[in-house]
Amino acid sequence: MVKLESLKKSNQFRKALKEKKIHTNYFSVFAAKNFIKPKNKANLIISFVMKKKIGNAVKRNKIRRKLKANVQKLLKKRGAINKDYTYIVFGKSNAYSQKQNVLLPLMEKSFSKLKK
Repeated sequence: MVKLESLKKSNQFRKALKEKKIHTNYFSVFAAKNFIKPKNKANLIISFVMKKKIGNAVKRNKIRRKLKANVQKLLKKRGAINKDYTYIVFGKSNAYSQKQNVLLPLMEKSFSKLKK
């Protein structure tokens, strides 16, 4: 099973934010070639970030859980997400009211664009 690892230091975030990016109405995805090694080769380095402007902690956590669940579903599909990249996913407030089955194809499309 693939585990999700998070970025820890601000310089890691800065480095990943300078590379490729895709924006949608519900989230933004930033990707950079792996510059840190995951603890296990099967792990994916990905961080989920919410701005405090989005709302209270309950709303931010719900958005984070939705996005994380979609990434877990995409990892089960072979080749949907490239594990050679480090990702940062910024959630937006529109994702709170949107259903997960609407977010999933958008996320899959975004990750496939980043592969190219």
